Formats: sequence, C-alpha cells, structure tokens
Amino acid sequence: MKQKLSFSNRILIGFTLFSLFFGAGNLIFPPFLGYEAGDHLWPAAAGFILSAVLLPVLGVAAIASSGGLDKLAGRVHPKFSLVFTVLIYLSIGPCLAIPRTAGTSYEMALLPFLGEYAGRGSQLVYTLLFFLAAAFFALRPEKLTDRLGKVTAPALLIMIALLFAGCICWPVGQPGEPLNQYGKAPVLHGFLEGYQTMDTMAALNFGIVIALNIRARGIKADGAVVRETIFGGITAGAVLGGVYAVLAYMGNMAGREIENGRNGVEILTWIASSLYGNTGLMLLGIIFFVACLNVCIGLISSCSQYFSRLCPAFSYRKWVVLFTVVSMVIANAGLDQVLAFSVPVIETIYPVAIVLIVLAFLNRFLGGYALVYPFCTGFTAAASLLQTFGKLFPDSFLAAAAAFLPGAQDGFGWVLPAALAVWLGIVCSRERSKKRAGR
Repeated sequence: MKQKLSFSNRILIGFTLFSLFFGAGNLIFPPFLGYEAGDHLWPAAAGFILSAVLLPVLGVAAIASSGGLDKLAGRVHPKFSLVFTVLIYLSIGPCLAIPRTAGTSYEMALLPFLGEYAGRGSQLVYTLLFFLAAAFFALRPEKLTDRLGKVTAPALLIMIALLFAGCICWPVGQPGEPLNQYGKAPVLHGFLEGYQTMDTMAALNFGIVIALNIRARGIKADGAVVRETIFGGITAGAVLGGVYAVLAYMGNMAGREIENGRNGVEILTWIASSLYGNTGLMLLGIIFFVACLNVCIGLISSCSQYFSRLCPAFSYRKWVVLFTVVSMVIANAGLDQVLAFSVPVIETIYPVAIVLIVLAFLNRFLGGYALVYPFCTGFTAAASLLQTFGKLFPDSFLAAAAAFLPGAQDGFGWVLPAALAVWLGIVCSRERSKKRAGR
C-alpha cells in the first residue's frame, strides 16, 4: 500500500486544488487592490494573502485532520453539524457560487463580442453549454486531477503569465496615490479584502473531492490521505499567493491611468486591451471562462459527493444532474433574488467557519473542555447575525446594537465575543466537571 504520493503527483494535487479555488472573484479582487493601494502595494498585498491564502490553507488542513466538515462541526452538536454543513454546501454551491460562475464567465468571455446579438437567448444557450461541460467533468470526480491539475490549471497560469509578461515588457502605467484606507492601514485593509473572497468556506467544501483524487492515485490509509491533502493545500496556497501578487502588481500599474476605477474587471479589461488590443480581450475572456468552469466543476462535484453520502438513495450522478439543472435555472431566472438572500447567509456563517478552523488547531488544548465548541460557535453566530441584520436594517436598534461590537465596522464584530466564549467555555466546563465529580 502506498504511503505517499510522488513529487509530481503532489504538484498535480496542488494544481487541482488551486483550480478549484481560483474563480472570478479571485481574478477581480487583487487587481483592484493593486489599483487602490498605490505606493502601498506590497503591505496591502501581504494582508490580502494572509486572509485569502493562509485561512483557506488552514481550512483544508483543519478539515483533513478532523475527518471532514461534518465531524468537525459535530464537536459542537450533531444537529448543528447537519444544519451547518448543509448550509455551507448549499450557500457556496447551487444557491450562489455555481450560478455566478456561469453569469460571470458569460459577461466576460462572450458578451463583449456579441454586439447586437446580445440578449436573453444568447445567455440561455451559453449557460446550457457551460453547465453541460461542467456536468460532464463532474461525473468523474476522481479524474479531476488528470483534467484540472494537468490541463486547465497550467493553461490558466500560462495565460495569466502572458498578461504579466506584457506588463513587464511594456509597462502600461505607474502606481497612483493610495485610495480609501490603504493610505492609513494597508495591511489591515488588504486583509479585509482577502476576507471577502470567501475561499475559507470553499476550503471546507473541496476537501472531500481532493481526498477522493488522492485515493484514486493509490493512497488508501486515512492518515496518509490526510497528510497528502495538507501537502496539496500548501502547494495550492503557494500558487495562489504568487498569482495574487502578479495580479495585484498588474492592477497597480493602472493607478495613474484610470480615474475612478470601479472594480477589478474594469482594471483587467483596460490592461488587456492596452497591451494586446482585441486579442488581449479575447485572452482575458478565456481566462475568466477557464477559471469559472474549474470552480463550477469543483463545486458541483463536492456538493454532489456530500449529498450522495447524506442521502444514499439518490446517487452521486443524480445529484450532479439536479445541481446542474437548478444552477442553470437560477443563473438565467432568479440569480439576483438568490443573491439577495444568500449573501447575508454567507456573511453570517463565514465567521463561524473561521472559528471552527481555529478551534480545530486548538483541539489538543481545548478538547477536554466540551463547552468551548458550542459556546464559541454560539457567540460567534449571534454576533454575526447582529452584524448582518444591522446591515440589512441600518435604521433599526439592531444596527445601533451592532455598532457597540469592537471591529463591527470592518466586519470583525464577532472576534471579541468568540474570544470571550472560549474563556467562558473553559470556566463552565471545569465547573461542570467539579459538580459531576462531587456526586
């Protein structure tokens, strides 16, 4: 029985995980950060990489070492494990991220070239073909390493390298003055931007698919699978960090050339067009298409794997078909309404995911205090809910109450309650143990 993968296979697993992480949002955020950071590019990029790379890598390691998301969440309570895991998979799967992959890639890869033919019919045809391709690859999840790791991930990196090489050989501009908060706190603001990629939640999803691909390459022992999954996460993180630095540098070059830049799409479009004209726009469109297709395949596979285990009567292939059809319908009919509902849900459960990852690494020290997990997740969820409702109803008493949480304006109002809950969980666990011992 093989105990470890070869070096080349470890690289392939890492490239596969990189492909699953790297979608449209990962393309858009770094260039815009570079544009806004100006002369403070590298401190801002360092903050971004801390939250957009380190946290997802830790998430992969936490899930692998805990035996799965359901087992990690089960340390809180079995019912919580079921509800939380289902919410994670649905929120970042068919209810949000999967439909968005089709919508974003359509807008970037096809819409700019349709001209007068742009319309509802073209989007329907595109999403149909897009999801058919995604479902085809997702039907064989154990083959993703051969398809994503060997083919699409290297192709994606080569295309991004072509844009970067153009910026090096023919600089298109110069950095501007730092905008927004980058002039005062570039590292913190960069960290907050990376926090918005939501890749930490994706890390909780993809472990199941990566483990399947590792086993398909001859690694059967659970401990060895965990070890190779962690190696894959580290490799993917290294590639992600390098690509983020490249994209941030490219966006930084547009600082003095674009006034009032609105987003990373606008920045990348200007760079590609300035360097290579229409060919550059086609190259950028292909980059978005490949990135979005990779993420779509990974999300369909991981969601289908989980729900086929949760409901064995409905096979993996049936779940693939169901999630594909539902995602296509949402992408064409009701994406805006779903986004309006799903985004607040994600903003609420994302801090809980971070807390669970942190607790997984502290389990050696806190495992004997049974109340730490429920207290910490409960306090974090309550603070996150308060922040979310405060945003949804800015004139309500909830918004006023949320404002009292330290760090709430930056989205970190849950940090202090989580820390206090750890202490309270330890104290209450000790008291409960004393009472039981005294009986």
